Amino acid sequence: MALTDQKIEVLLALCQKGNQLAQLEVYNRYHKAMYNTALRIIKNTAEAEDVMQESFISAFSKLDTFKGTATFGSWLKRIVVNNSIVQARKSQRFTELPEYLLKEEAEEEYGIDSEEYASVQVAKLRNCMETLHESYQNILTLHFIEGYDYEEICDILQISYANCRTLISRAKESLRTKLTVSV
Repeated sequence: MALTDQKIEVLLALCQKGNQLAQLEVYNRYHKAMYNTALRIIKNTAEAEDVMQESFISAFSKLDTFKGTATFGSWLKRIVVNNSIVQARKSQRFTELPEYLLKEEAEEEYGIDSEEYASVQVAKLRNCMETLHESYQNILTLHFIEGYDYEEICDILQISYANCRTLISRAKESLRTKLTVSV
């Protein structure tokens, strides 16, 4: 049976033994989703690629800490999100992120296909989110796009539950206000 037909548990066991073909198969299964996750936070294609690759290296070296209480994909995604946030904070000290993206760049960077992007509501929402404070952008991305609940966001951002709820509430209100004003 080829590695491409193996279940993830079998592949992970092979990865722990240092099987590079198994590692390649795991990478091939998850790299696109992990790249898009990193890109939504970092907003730079080269840095997102680096973070994604470093996250895989980190995951493979720490596979013995994977307990299996969550899916491997969600465990890996948490590593990518954490590494992306660290990288975004580092990058923020040196460069300013662009406020608006052209349609082609949005398709390339966010993985949105042309039909979805053509939707006026999606474009409007994307533009409004780009104008939010970075902490609001990050917390809304984690909550609505990545699907993390409050407890997971608290762990990722290392903030209290009350602070998390407040940030999400303020970010939603800020987005709501900007959407109302732009109508």
